[in-house]
Amino acid sequence: MMYSNSLIYIELHESEIPWLKIFTHAPHKEFSECSREEKKMIWDALDIIEKEMLVYFKPTKINIASFGNMVPRVHWHIMGRFENDSYFPEPMWGMKQREGFELEAPMEPFLEKVKREINSRLN
Repeated sequence: MMYSNSLIYIELHESEIPWLKIFTHAPHKEFSECSREEKKMIWDALDIIEKEMLVYFKPTKINIASFGNMVPRVHWHIMGRFENDSYFPEPMWGMKQREGFELEAPMEPFLEKVKREINSRLN
């Protein structure tokens, strides 16, 4: 877990692409069940993560999704996508399109920057 407060927590999803997930601590099944405070916290975290991904990794596109079919609780995926990643333009759960993708920038500095921004803006 890379961040946690009383309302949400953020995890890194192990992947070839930058991929973070935001969860509520409360076991809500649907976003509409979240409190106003939880919704604001989620949107603020999404905004921070997306902007930091864009600046640091310069992806082709950011994908933001909330499915909850496999994990039936409120959570959001934020993924930096690249034209040459293994699945693009398919979703990361789709059919693999190619081999050999590697991120050009290391993940650790990005994670540290996100942690700093979230700690300064959400606490």
